[in-house]
Amino acid sequence: MGNLLKVLTCTDLEQEPNFFLDFENAQPTEAERETWEEVDVVLKDALGILDELQAYKGAGQEIREAIQNPNDEALQDQAWAAVVPLVGKLKKFYEFSQRLEAALHSLLRALTSETYDDPTQHLEREQALAKQFAEILHFTLRFDELKMTNPAIQNDFSYYRRTLSRMRINNVPAEGENEVNNELANRISLFYADATPMLKTLSDGTTKFVSENKNLPIENTTDVLSTMASVCKVMLETPEYRSRFSSDETVSFCLRVMVGVIILYDYVHPVGAFAKSSKIDMKGCIKVLRDQPPNSVEGLLNALSKIVIYYNLNSKFYTNTSYS
Repeated sequence: MGNLLKVLTCTDLEQEPNFFLDFENAQPTEAERETWEEVDVVLKDALGILDELQAYKGAGQEIREAIQNPNDEALQDQAWAAVVPLVGKLKKFYEFSQRLEAALHSLLRALTSETYDDPTQHLEREQALAKQFAEILHFTLRFDELKMTNPAIQNDFSYYRRTLSRMRINNVPAEGENEVNNELANRISLFYADATPMLKTLSDGTTKFVSENKNLPIENTTDVLSTMASVCKVMLETPEYRSRFSSDETVSFCLRVMVGVIILYDYVHPVGAFAKSSKIDMKGCIKVLRDQPPNSVEGLLNALSKIVIYYNLNSKFYTNTSYS
């Protein structure tokens, strides 16, 4: 992680936003309510998705026995019976990612609108929407952490696709095929093939939002992201603000959100988060992370380190490759 600090240079950042964003208690105003209620329907399901993912054990034992005994029809049937409901869960997670992307678009439309003059005003005066945006990022990083530590997900889905293909060749009716047809299976497979599928969904969704709203300057979107990162950093490093958090969980939440918006910014912004012209104080953000207990932020530092930087000491420019 020291290499990250070495490539960071001092930037002429504008005055950082200095206000408390109440991640614990923000409630929607009447102006926010329509968008807030739309997004709240999605977020209410997020905790259940995480619980299901955390409890996902996979069908490894059944699959191994079926592969080791290819002529034992009973074991083949047992493996298939174990995998089909799990694939239903994986489909559910994938479909939730699409709902999450739609919710993200709703929030970006509100937070980049002309209601206020700049992103600082948006985030300060539309705190309930800013809180929902933060909750989406928090969910996203948590989902991807759980997915990365569970190889059974891709193993189960690969076995499902291989077995389904054999069944089709042999004209054997397959339970579960109607639920996940070939086209959907391809999309789901691509989703789980990514190391951080939810984050990629949000990143692609943010890029899609920018491309679909050509009348909206890209800075409207990237400035919301950079401002959110700055707000989180300032709250974490300012004792007056940090003391207002009611629990350590809010500190962890704030750290996770800060990293999430940095990665989104790096993905969407033409020159990335580490460029000299970046509106994010990367050196300050990384210092905030390094000032936490090491075990509590290792995953977040690793997430940032996946933004690979090729830096030439003899040049003012570098090439930035996003995680993928």
